[in-house]
Amino acid sequence: MPRPRVHDPDTVLDAVESLAVTSGLSSVTIRAVSSAVGVSNGALYHQFGSRGGLLARAWVRAGRRFLDLQRELVDAASSGTDAIVAAAQTPAVFAEDHPASARLVLLFPPHEIAAVGLPDELAEELDSLQKHLLTLMIELAEAAWGRRDRAAVDTVTTCIVDLPTAVLLHRDRLGDPTALRHLRAAVQAVLEIGPSPLVRRNSPTATKGAP
Repeated sequence: MPRPRVHDPDTVLDAVESLAVTSGLSSVTIRAVSSAVGVSNGALYHQFGSRGGLLARAWVRAGRRFLDLQRELVDAASSGTDAIVAAAQTPAVFAEDHPASARLVLLFPPHEIAAVGLPDELAEELDSLQKHLLTLMIELAEAAWGRRDRAAVDTVTTCIVDLPTAVLLHRDRLGDPTALRHLRAAVQAVLEIGPSPLVRRNSPTATKGAP
C-alpha cells in the first residue's frame, strides 16, 4: 500500500511560515500544520520527516527566494555603494510578494532553525545559504571599497542585515514607504563614513604601545 503524500507542498510550507511568524517557532507542530492544511499527520511525516524538517524546508524556500531577489537587485545597481543600498532594501521589496517569507527569514536566523533538529541534508542546505550570503557581502565590500577584510564586511553587514532588521522589522514597518526612506538614509549615512581604516602592521597605530 503506498504511503500518503502531500499533493501541494507549497501550501504546507505557507502554513508553516504563517504559524512561525504569527505565533513563534514553538507553534509549528505536525498537528498544528495538519489542522491548518487538512493533511494527515502521516502524510506530513512521510513528506517532511519531522517538525524540524518542516521548519527547515520553509526557511530554505524563503531564503532561496530572498537571495535570488537580492542578487537580481544587486546586479541591476550601477555602483558598489548603490548595490549595497539595493541589497539593504531587499526585505521591503521581497515582502511585497512574500510577506510571511520575509518575516520568517528576518525573524529567525538559521541557527534558531537548526536548533530544532534537522536531517543532515537540510543542515547542509541551511549552511549553503549562509555561505551564499557571506559571499555576497564580501563581493559588495570589494565592489564598494576594494576590500574584503573583516571591517569592510562588517560594514556591509550593518547595512544589509542590521539596519533593515531594526528599521523595518522590529517595528513592523516592512510595508511603510517612510520607513524605507529612513532605511535608505541610514544606509547611505553608514556608507558615507565607510569601514574602519585598514591598520598596517608597520604603521604607528599598529605599533603604538609596543615595547
